[in-house]
Amino acid sequence: MNEHSDFSEQPTSDDAPFEQILDRLQSVVERLEAGDMPLEQSLCAFENGIRLARLGATRLEEAEHRVEVLLADGSSEPDSALDEELESE
Repeated sequence: MNEHSDFSEQPTSDDAPFEQILDRLQSVVERLEAGDMPLEQSLCAFENGIRLARLGATRLEEAEHRVEVLLADGSSEPDSALDEELESE
């Protein structure tokens, strides 16, 4: 197995669940903190970590927005406000 394979074989897709993104990011951080990778591999891991962190932040922002929409709606049907918001995007 190639040393770079840990970070390039299974890229995390843009629609991956938050938990998967977080698990992958934690793995990258652990490898970087161990300090036993060559420079080029460390850079690849760092780039992947940045991408994962940004993707995770996006997921959290999306979840926060959904909660805000649900809390702002005073109707008895919480899904209706979210559905309307999603349709308008």
